[in-house]
Amino acid sequence: MPNIEQEIREIIAEIIEKKPETITGDANLFEDLGADSMMALEILAALEKKYKVVIPEDKLTQLTSLRKIMELVETLKKKR
Repeated sequence: MPNIEQEIREIIAEIIEKKPETITGDANLFEDLGADSMMALEILAALEKKYKVVIPEDKLTQLTSLRKIMELVETLKKKR
């Protein structure tokens, strides 16, 4: 079974152009890793495509760390 944490870490790393190992569970994507709002939208789109979920745009402001993103994706996958 694929490791969802590793998959999401790699998606984030590719979009924000950082090494996956620099993205820790609680690192803030914006303050710690330098992501911007366009990158956040790219991450959102990539997650929706990969996991076949719909992430409401009002949740975008909550997607500030790998851990929070994983929790949201897991919740949405259960609702399918």
